Amino acid sequence: MTRILIGCSLLLLTLLGPVLGQSPVRQADRQFDLLAYSKAIELYEQALSDKKSWVEADRMATLNKLAYSYRQVHDDQNALRVYQEMLSKGDLPAEYASAYLHYAQALASNGKYAQAQEAYEKYMATKRDDERGGAFAKLYKDVSVLSRNVGSYKVEFLELNTTRPEFSPIYYQDGIVFVSANGDAGIKRVFNWSNTPFLDLYYLPELKTVKVQKTASLGGGLPPVVKTGNTRLIRPLGRDDFTAPTSNDTRTVGFYGGANITAGSSYEDEPVTASDLFSRTLNTKYHEGPATFSRDGSRIIFTRNNYNNGRYNKSSDGVNKLKLYTAEQTNGNWKKIEELPFNSDEYSTGHPSLSKDDQLLYFSSDMPGGFGGTDIYVCRWVGSKWGTPVNLGTEVNTKGNEMFPFADEKGNLYFSSDGQPGMGGLDLFYANLTDNGQQVRWIQNLGEPINSNKDDFGIVTDGDRRTGFFSSNRKHGGEDDDLYRFNREGPMYPCRELIVNVFDAQTKQPLANTTIVIDEKESGNDKRDAKTDAEGNIRLCLEAEGDFRFMTTHEGYVNNQIGFSTRGLQDDKPSRLEIPLDKEGVDLALAEPPVATETKTMKGRITAQQGNKPLGGVKVILKSRADSTTQEAVTKSDGSYEFVVKPGVEYDVEAEKEGMATIGGRIDKTGAESPTLKMFTKGDVMQVENIYYDLDKADIRPDAATELDKVADLMAKYPKMRIELRSHTDSRATTDYNKTLSTNRAKAAVSYLKAKGISAKRLKAAGFGESELLNDCKDGVDCPDEKHQQNRRTEIKILTLN
Repeated sequence: MTRILIGCSLLLLTLLGPVLGQSPVRQADRQFDLLAYSKAIELYEQALSDKKSWVEADRMATLNKLAYSYRQVHDDQNALRVYQEMLSKGDLPAEYASAYLHYAQALASNGKYAQAQEAYEKYMATKRDDERGGAFAKLYKDVSVLSRNVGSYKVEFLELNTTRPEFSPIYYQDGIVFVSANGDAGIKRVFNWSNTPFLDLYYLPELKTVKVQKTASLGGGLPPVVKTGNTRLIRPLGRDDFTAPTSNDTRTVGFYGGANITAGSSYEDEPVTASDLFSRTLNTKYHEGPATFSRDGSRIIFTRNNYNNGRYNKSSDGVNKLKLYTAEQTNGNWKKIEELPFNSDEYSTGHPSLSKDDQLLYFSSDMPGGFGGTDIYVCRWVGSKWGTPVNLGTEVNTKGNEMFPFADEKGNLYFSSDGQPGMGGLDLFYANLTDNGQQVRWIQNLGEPINSNKDDFGIVTDGDRRTGFFSSNRKHGGEDDDLYRFNREGPMYPCRELIVNVFDAQTKQPLANTTIVIDEKESGNDKRDAKTDAEGNIRLCLEAEGDFRFMTTHEGYVNNQIGFSTRGLQDDKPSRLEIPLDKEGVDLALAEPPVATETKTMKGRITAQQGNKPLGGVKVILKSRADSTTQEAVTKSDGSYEFVVKPGVEYDVEAEKEGMATIGGRIDKTGAESPTLKMFTKGDVMQVENIYYDLDKADIRPDAATELDKVADLMAKYPKMRIELRSHTDSRATTDYNKTLSTNRAKAAVSYLKAKGISAKRLKAAGFGESELLNDCKDGVDCPDEKHQQNRRTEIKILTLN
């Protein structure tokens, strides 16, 4: 199972046996070249067991191919044994530098993290351009960080698992569709890669019929489950064992039940036979799997070898790649099977997942232009076809292999990777995406017990990760993929990591051995204290959804206290809180700006631009103009927040919320209440104050330029924002004249912003003349000048933010 490859690529259906008269090594090399790794292993082991003298270079080359073959069939223990033999005589020749990486991966897959750290550092020394070495070595110094939340999840082994592989579940109707290798009765079709049957899609129509067995947190540490080998279910989706050595891998789906998957809850629970496959139309004599369904269940997108309408195609180098196909369901049958437009005979595409609204398709591919083996791509439904695939970038994709994407109902992405730092083999990761589904904010390793030191992949779950299914070979390793169910019984995050840094306010030098008393407000918990290290830091793991106060004392310094809130934080990445301390006896009056020793609580509020609706869950950042230290808080449902501030210090206030923007605000030296910050989003219209023009002129006056400079700063703050500058006049003069004048004024404002470095593509000018008056001062109505002035205005309409 080369899960590192998405290309469940077939190469040849029947491989020639060893040629009589050839040596075992030559026979093994032939099987290796034909991707028949199981046969190659037997022959390499036979050749190496011969005690005849070997030329060292030949022996090293043979060991390297043997170790690689074991990796392809996911025999991590034997791969480790062979790599250890390769390294037994010292450093490897330069051409085998990648063996250090594979050795480290094999060590991790066997739970030997300390040794894996050393191996990654060795690999780093030979391959400085591969960031994986440093990232994995850093993790393995303390891999326990991935076990912090082990108590929140209960993982259960499904009794439907057989002695063959089951993997890559996906919800369908009231059940799940998954990939398996049950095979057809009376027909032996074996994939020569690892002597395993071909994969098909299967369907379990009712989840309530699933029976489970409890399993240990890591690696399924309970006694091995005795599998009956029944034919009720099949193997997990997209598995590498069944793929050829492209830079991709896939597993294929199988189904439990019958061909008519629309039968619903009345569908009878009967043993699967050859006729009980998900669909004879979809399941061919080659690999099928992983799959995804449209929201209404009428369309499927699935992975299959490059075979359709009886045609079997290969790449220019003779490999049968994977492709994505789509089909429609009509009266219980799948029809109109078609290729997706970005398929190719020269590379593989597979592992599809549709977004909730069916507008985005995520998949894995080794197409040219990627960052590693297999990368994850996304494309959008445009009109009546899929658009050009976009690589999700280096936040997700590495020099390793990323595959098995799954988009949850909230628009975020799960995927598996052996290139992102993890516990060994494939690990499951969660990517928090922006609203457009194409950019990544941050990535999180799901940790134990969902991940193990073996391969974990093919997850499906709800938007809050309350329950779901995934695939893993943790029980017996190798090709033994099974389905697991999980339930979250605790918090999604074990705690909120915070780094508190204390330093001298004047010299900026860190203050070691500073005592910090942590007080959780309204919790009733006892106060606790800790001391800073040599760098002035303390690492804390705080309760989620809590409000805290930090009281800091250090001999010779004035005490300080700062508030912090973990409410509404969206990830488990460490936050940083900086606390400056002033020396006792320092004449603060000479400081610039002056720093006060007393503190007070400042309260503020965040609302929407339209309708002044309070905004909860907004991240608010307070930055001191005295020493650039920052505090963070999250608004409550009424839009309120609070900070501890020092009178005599000015602060800047910023607010962050996905899909929204703000001009920001400032707190003056008196520490008065912060003005309400307004946040705007796409489509909002904001009036820009004090942009005036001389009578009948469109020139930008100095006072107007000051306000337009603020607009330029806003555009720089949000580099993807596009705006429309909308100019209005009062009703005096003719309608045509006012229309022309307002258009010229809007164009002048755009020209001014362009001169400030704002791209013309982000600016649009629009003159509305007297067509959108704010009061009743229309033609023929006698109004004072101050009411006419209300209509002479410039506005900004937000066209896009992301």
